[in-house]
Amino acid sequence: MQPVTIYTTAWCPYCSAAKSLLKEKGVVFQEIDVERVQGARATMIEKAGGRTSVPQIFVGGRHVGGCDDLYALDRAGKFDPLLKDTADA
Repeated sequence: MQPVTIYTTAWCPYCSAAKSLLKEKGVVFQEIDVERVQGARATMIEKAGGRTSVPQIFVGGRHVGGCDDLYALDRAGKFDPLLKDTADA
């Protein structure tokens, strides 16, 4: 399974929703709180192509986007194959 990283804040409802979907699917993920980890917001913005909102979600080396993007990917049936894809590793 591809490693999943999610940049969050503690108070963000979209972050909670994204984490809920990941947990529901049994995905183990690394959570990085951009308000607690020094330099994390700048790293997130750079990796996410300038996007500043949270959550920002990465699967392997691929930027998935935010919460709505994650749910859309899942509804389209493309999230599970992405988790298993080894091409981005």
